[in-house]
Amino acid sequence: MRFLGIDAIFHDPAATWCPRAQAATSGRMPGAVLCDTAPRRRMRTVPRASARKPAVRAARRRGPLDRGRVLVARLDGAGDVLLAGPAVRAVRTLARELVFLAGPDGRQAAELLPGVDRVIEWRAPWIDHTPPPVTKGQAADLVGRLAGVDEAVILTSFHQSALPLALLLRLAGVRRITAISNDYPGSLLDVRHVVDESVDVPEAERMLAVARAAGFELPAGDDGKLAVQRPLPDIAENLGHLLGAGAHAGKGTYIVVHPGASAPARTWPAERHRRTVRELVQDGHRVVVTGNERDLTAYVADDVAVDLGGVTTFAELATVIDGAGVLVAGNTGPAHLAAAVGTPVVSLFAPVVPAARWAPYGVPTVLLGDQEAPCRASRARTCPVPGHPCLSHVTSEQVVKAVRELTQ
Repeated sequence: MRFLGIDAIFHDPAATWCPRAQAATSGRMPGAVLCDTAPRRRMRTVPRASARKPAVRAARRRGPLDRGRVLVARLDGAGDVLLAGPAVRAVRTLARELVFLAGPDGRQAAELLPGVDRVIEWRAPWIDHTPPPVTKGQAADLVGRLAGVDEAVILTSFHQSALPLALLLRLAGVRRITAISNDYPGSLLDVRHVVDESVDVPEAERMLAVARAAGFELPAGDDGKLAVQRPLPDIAENLGHLLGAGAHAGKGTYIVVHPGASAPARTWPAERHRRTVRELVQDGHRVVVTGNERDLTAYVADDVAVDLGGVTTFAELATVIDGAGVLVAGNTGPAHLAAAVGTPVVSLFAPVVPAARWAPYGVPTVLLGDQEAPCRASRARTCPVPGHPCLSHVTSEQVVKAVRELTQ
């Protein structure tokens, strides 16, 4: 008979009472609680020659350090997926195969993460900004594609729920599921990680804490920073004539300016970007402008910079940023891509989300923008304040000065 300690019944008041569980306070993050909510099976007699024997054989085949096929899920943007990199590498230490479940906007980033063996793309109706309708067919499609997954680690932002995906994972037969949930998860989660969301923790560390709650640790010598699989694509043949010496010389031969962002509230005015490019050229820098919006990049490049608008894949963009001395960008995916390749960032950061959570992680960064503006923590995709004051007060001179600081 197993006796539960007092900590298994009385623990953090934010967590659910778990009469069948073992709970322990985690030292990884403030207010974190691990709660195993898996229901205990009733005792029953199982014929030795049938049900138990295959399970024993499977356990022997895997061994104690093989957790089987493990799914890691992060269903939103490319930057969010890149920030999940340290958690992915921790899971990979014990997973026989690591499958990453990504949304359409995050798939290419997932394919760049070290440790990922296979990527499944699926558009989640509770996360996508242009959500598809919820249908039986859509749910059945994902359940079918998850066949054979032994365990799952669901990674979510502070404003997202892991429980809809946990339900689908249960229907797919996934035996062990770990996620953050401040709401009571019932039998949907086996390891419930409860955090104090009033404390701003860097998103990469927040997700790594979930992997640790599931029993996965970074391998020895891993610094926990963002990373991409190398070698990156060789772009010399296709883009070398545009980048010139930058395609063949060492890191830092040009500055990358990325004017676009997925949300209008996070964008600096196009005219300011255009002026900054001209001033960077006057300051002696070669400048490369990147992004998917070709009209925007052409306007910003203004015949004085290299315009790569719409001509690179996400992996090729990683190569371009890897060769740069500095990236100038808003709080958007390429800023996290710069962090993953070790390039310093001038971050034009709109405070609609906390910089303490979402600023470029682990690289030298100059943060520009009024972090106390009225839009602070609003999570708005379109600026709710007339005049967009959080970023409109940032000048091109400030950006050029920040580039100087990071390149000297």
